[in-house]
Amino acid sequence: MAKGSWHRTFDDPIPLPGGGELHTLRDAANFITKLPKREHDAPEWRAAIEALMLVAEYGGDTMLPRIGIMRALYPGGAVPGPRKKRAKNYRIVR
Repeated sequence: MAKGSWHRTFDDPIPLPGGGELHTLRDAANFITKLPKREHDAPEWRAAIEALMLVAEYGGDTMLPRIGIMRALYPGGAVPGPRKKRAKNYRIVR
């Protein structure tokens, strides 16, 4: 993909408080545009928007906008834990 692309995915999806996840920069942008103006104009969201736009337009690590969005979504640090993946079943072949 091009260095600046709205279709880039986050390393780990961003869990939303009401359920669902944000997988790509485009998903995050669409989510932010649907926020009420009062919430959208909060300093936490402004920082997240700026990081999101910089990474989408110029490239870079997607971790920066992910952190900004997580901090805006979960003020006070009540962030859900990482997703647990099922362990794979292996069998020993002799």
